[in-house]
Amino acid sequence: MKISYYHLSILFLSAAAVALGIIFVGLYFYLSLELPDISALKHYRPPAVTTVYDRHGTPIAYWYRERRFPVPLEKMPPYLIQAFVAAEDARFYEHKGVDFISILRALMADIRAGRVVQGGSTITQQVARSLLLSRERTLSRKIREAILAWQIDKALSKDEILNIYLNHIYLGAGAYGVEAAALTYFGKHVWELTLPEAALIAGLTPAPSRYNPLRNPRAALKRRRYVLKRMAEEGYITWETARKAWNTPLKLNPMDFSPDPRAGYFLQVVQRRLERMLGKERLFTGGYRIYTTLDLAWQEKAFPGILRKLSEIPRRHRAREVPQFAAVCLENPTGEVRLIIGGRNFRESQFNRAVFARRQPGSALKPFLWARALEDGLLQPDSLVMDEPVVFPGEDPKSLWRPRNFDHRYLGIISLRTALVDSRNTVAVKIARALGLGEVEETLRAVGFSTRFPRNLSIALGTIGISPWELTRAYSIFPNQGELIQPHLIAVIYDREGREIYRSTPQKKRVFSPETAYVMTFFLKEVIREGTGKCARALGVPAGGKTGTTDLYQDAWFIGFTPRYTCGVWVGYDTPKSLGRLETGGRAACPIWLEIMRAIPHSTGDFPVPEGITFVPFKDRTPSGQPEEIWLPYPEAQAPEIREVPPLRPRRGFPLRWLFWWR
Repeated sequence: MKISYYHLSILFLSAAAVALGIIFVGLYFYLSLELPDISALKHYRPPAVTTVYDRHGTPIAYWYRERRFPVPLEKMPPYLIQAFVAAEDARFYEHKGVDFISILRALMADIRAGRVVQGGSTITQQVARSLLLSRERTLSRKIREAILAWQIDKALSKDEILNIYLNHIYLGAGAYGVEAAALTYFGKHVWELTLPEAALIAGLTPAPSRYNPLRNPRAALKRRRYVLKRMAEEGYITWETARKAWNTPLKLNPMDFSPDPRAGYFLQVVQRRLERMLGKERLFTGGYRIYTTLDLAWQEKAFPGILRKLSEIPRRHRAREVPQFAAVCLENPTGEVRLIIGGRNFRESQFNRAVFARRQPGSALKPFLWARALEDGLLQPDSLVMDEPVVFPGEDPKSLWRPRNFDHRYLGIISLRTALVDSRNTVAVKIARALGLGEVEETLRAVGFSTRFPRNLSIALGTIGISPWELTRAYSIFPNQGELIQPHLIAVIYDREGREIYRSTPQKKRVFSPETAYVMTFFLKEVIREGTGKCARALGVPAGGKTGTTDLYQDAWFIGFTPRYTCGVWVGYDTPKSLGRLETGGRAACPIWLEIMRAIPHSTGDFPVPEGITFVPFKDRTPSGQPEEIWLPYPEAQAPEIREVPPLRPRRGFPLRWLFWWR
C-alpha cells in the first residue's frame, strides 16, 4: 500500500502536535511544582499602617514598613475601579486570568515601535507577580506568572482580585494601594476622590516615579488624559465627561505622614511600650489604631507661654543661652498621662529630659520624709520641731557635715507644717536621721524611685538623681489619698478589623494611708498659700505643691497638683550650670507650671476629706513670726487639744555645741 506525501505530512504534523502537547503538559506540571500556594490570597492581609491618635482622635503618628491603608472594594468609587480596568486590563471581566488577545496586541505594538511600549499583563497577572513571584525578567517567570494568574482566577472572584490589586499596588511617593495614594497626593480618603483625581491615580501604575504628580505634573496630566480617553473608549464615561475631566486643573494637597513633632517626646515613650506589648514587626505592619492619653490641644495652648517664661530666665541675668525644661502631667483618678514634654524643641533635640534625665530634686524630696514620719507615728500633724544648726559626721571619719538652710537662718521651735512650708533643711535631715537610712530608702522605693541611693543623710536634701516622670508620679500619691496609680499612656488599641484588643485599667498600690496623704495634701496646700510655692496661688483653685532648688541654682523644680491633675516641671541646662542667682524652683519652674495649668479648665472643688480626719484648731506662726490660727487636719483617733507654738527666735550661725542627735 502506497502512502502519499499528503498522508505523511498529516502524520508528521499530528505527531509533532502530540509531542508539543506532551512537552507543554510536562512543562506545565514541572513549573507548577515550584509555584507558591495561592490559598493565602483568600485571607489577604498585607502590611498596613499603624495609626496613633491623641485622646481627642487627632492622628499624631503613622508607623509602617509600607505605607498602606487597606480599604474594602465597596468603599472605592466605581469610576476609580473603572479607571484602573480601562487603563490596565480592559477585558478583565472576560478572560480567565491571562488575556491572549491583549498579549498579541501588545506584541504587535512593540514590533511596530521597535521597543517595549505596551505590556500584555492582566491585573490578575500583576497580582501574581507582586505577591507571589520575583520581578526577574525571564521566560520561566513569565510562564509561572500566567499559570498562577489562571489558578487565581479560578480560586477568587473578580472583586476579590480587584480588592487585592487596588490595596497592594505601588503608586509612587511611598504609597501602596489607592487609599494611601489618595491621602499622599490629595489629602483625602479614596471614597472622596473626584473623577479626575481617580484617573490620575490609575495612571500611575506603569511607572509610578515617572508619573508622580508631585515631581512631574506635566507627565502625570498627560497620563491622566490617556486614562480618561480609555474610560470613554470602553464606555464607562461619555466623551463630554472625559473632556471636562482632562481640562480640570491639577490641585494637589499632599499629606504629611511624619510623626507630629509636637508629640515627639510622648511618642518616644509610647513606641517603646508598644514594641514590648506587640513586637516591633507587628507594630509597624499590623494596621492597628492606637488611642493614647496625650492631650495635644492642652500642650499647644500652653506652649507659647512656657517658652516665654523660659526665655525670661536668661534675660534676668543678661545671659544668652535659654535653659531646657521638662514637664509631665497626669490625671490623678485614672493615671492617664496628658503631657510629656522633654525639651524646648523636639526637632532640635530628641533627648527626652522628662523621662530619661536624672537630676537632683533638692527640697522637692522632703514631702516623702514628712509622710513616712507621720505614717510611722514618729511625728504628728501638730508636732513641734527644732530648726537649729546641726553637725553630723562626714563621709571621711575626720570630717564633719553641717547642713544649712537656704537663707542661713534658724527659726528655733516651729511646727512641722512651717518646717515644710519654709523648706527647712535642718529639720529634713533630722527627720531622715530619726527614720534611719534604711527606712528612707524603703520609702523612696515605695513611691517609685529606681535610682541608687547615697548611704548618708544628704539624701534628705534631694541629692539623688530622679527624672521628672518619677517625681511627678510620686507626687500624685497625695491627691490620690495615698495610692500610687501607675501612669499609662495607651488608652485603647484596635486591630485592623476594628476589634478591641487592649484597654487600660488603673493599676493601684497603697503607699500611705488616706489620713497621712490628706495631712500631706494640706501641708502642700500651705506651701502654695504662704510658702515657697506662692506663685501657684494665681491659678485660683485649690492646689498643693513643692519647690526644689539645688546648689548654685543648677536645677529648679516645681511639682504641683489639683484634685484632678498632677504636673511636674524641671528647668536647667543639659550640662549643669547655674540658672542665675535666686533662680529657685519658685521663681524659675513654678511660672512654667502655672502656664501649663492655666491652659486647661479646672473645677473649683477642694480635695475630698477621707473618713477618719478631724480638724483641730492650732495656734501656729508664719515663717515671718506672725501668729496664725489654722484648722489642722488630724487622724480622728489621735486628735489632741488645742496647741500653741512658742514665739519664733530666729538666729544665725552655729551654737557652741554640736548636735548629733534627734531633737
